[in-house]
Amino acid sequence: MLNRIARPEHERFRPTIAPRFAELPADPEVVVIGAGAAGIAAARLLAARGVRVAVIEARGRVGGRVVTTHLRGHAVDLGAHWLHAGPINPLVQLGTVRGEPLRVAAQNSHLWVGRRPGRPAEASAHGRAFAVTDRFLTTEAARGGLDRPAARALPPGLGPWGERVALVHGLVSGRPLDEVSLQDFPSMEYGDNRFIAGGYGAYLARLAQGLPIALRTEATGIDWSGAGVRVETADGTALSARAVIITLPMMVLQQGPAFTPALPEAVRGAIDGFRPGIYEHAVLHWPSSPFRGADRLASIVGGRHMPPGLLTRLDGTPFHYFELDLPSCASLDARGGGPDGTRRFVRTVLAEHFGERALRDLTVSAVSEWRHDPWSRGSWAVVPPGHAGARQVLLEPIADRLWFAGEALSRLQWGTAGGAYEEGERAARAVAAALGR
Repeated sequence: MLNRIARPEHERFRPTIAPRFAELPADPEVVVIGAGAAGIAAARLLAARGVRVAVIEARGRVGGRVVTTHLRGHAVDLGAHWLHAGPINPLVQLGTVRGEPLRVAAQNSHLWVGRRPGRPAEASAHGRAFAVTDRFLTTEAARGGLDRPAARALPPGLGPWGERVALVHGLVSGRPLDEVSLQDFPSMEYGDNRFIAGGYGAYLARLAQGLPIALRTEATGIDWSGAGVRVETADGTALSARAVIITLPMMVLQQGPAFTPALPEAVRGAIDGFRPGIYEHAVLHWPSSPFRGADRLASIVGGRHMPPGLLTRLDGTPFHYFELDLPSCASLDARGGGPDGTRRFVRTVLAEHFGERALRDLTVSAVSEWRHDPWSRGSWAVVPPGHAGARQVLLEPIADRLWFAGEALSRLQWGTAGGAYEEGERAARAVAAALGR
């Protein structure tokens, strides 16, 4: 059983949608552990193939690290918000077919320097630095070869914008670039992103409607010593099936459930080599924010504090995301301030750049803490330098009974709900084929 840690603030908010589920079958052929994007995808595909599937989820809701709640009457995501990589993201393709309210992310962004808007020349230089870096790193990653830190492949000549480039890419990579494999640098070829009205978590909840899912059911043991698989749960019950698809985050798998017999050494090494990616949100309600235009990124530079990211006017509302990277979170955790400490930090940073008077109507409505969530232990899984081969190890089934799935296994969409959904479908297709479906 997982070691208990304090309940994170984001788990105190109720989801906007609580789907109805079917009863678990008495004799499932496949058990899916986890009802995040990967688990939902696997269950939908297996059910469509006529496979008797049972999904168990430790949380009291579906969606994993994708959840939408209501704040001041608006639907706001507390976890994943972007539908990345539109041309290859199965959730974009499925949403288009379903008529979901998708919209293309804004291409325009804001630049704020010190206490003033950026000048046109500054904005142009800022944009060029990112464009050059994206092309350079994508090209370097495509060449393959030595699995080295992404930081060593940053292009020369970025000038005063180099620090900003490294900061932002460290944010979206989940860790500073010297701790991220260059092989994992996200290709900008697939940078066509979407948002969805009503929230990403609500979309996933709709996809879970009618599936056989049992909530608040933690898997504590997986016994694959016999012809099938037996999944033991925290409440003392067990489910037997011919196969299991395990969609738990890598950082959770590093601590449990227990496997009998133990996983092969190569598999255990692959799991244990991932590092937690940290990307947190402080949700701001800030009606008088100086930024105009829906869903635009803002870069704030030139002061003692430079927040790595700010997404402004979500869906045209007064809500914004103040984004926190690993160094920011580590510093906050070291001070032990919790969510209120994060709120104080956010106000300090924004006051430096906009003045206290500009914050008269600012409220920090919610703070995500995926790094302290016992069912996540991070925002996503990061492949450190030298560990790029781990995915291939985990893509292979064990004894045709154990399959792994989740965002960590996606090469092109790692760290995203789209990547998790893709991997859930991949594992389910393999299992269905093994069952002759």
